Amino acid sequence: MSMTDPIADLLTRIRNGQKAGKAQVRMPSSSIKQAILKVLQDEGYIDGFSVEDLAPGKQELVVVLRYHDGRPVIDDLKRVSRPGRRVYRGKDDLPTVFGGLGVAIVSTSDGLMSDRQARAQGRGGEIICVVS
Repeated sequence: MSMTDPIADLLTRIRNGQKAGKAQVRMPSSSIKQAILKVLQDEGYIDGFSVEDLAPGKQELVVVLRYHDGRPVIDDLKRVSRPGRRVYRGKDDLPTVFGGLGVAIVSTSDGLMSDRQARAQGRGGEIICVVS
């Protein structure tokens, strides 16, 4: 099975895991997924993640989901830039998600970061996804 959009797969697995009330979800690992999860962890949307070695050259991500009073912390998780339609924004046009309560994950020349960090560093880039 070839995966055309591994980032969309990551977001869907997190959404589905939370709908099912799972404590954690697993998926194949990649450096971009790890970078996205790092931002989600820094922003308090997930409790953490780890990388497990399965076989030589095969790694799996284990994402620990976060709940508050039994409800998922993440209300909405949307892919913005897709392989078929990339979405780029300059530093002055970065989206404000949910009145500043949500986060846009931006791929900049300095790596992946939240829209807040990108604004602070004066960086624009590709809008990977938005979380609220």
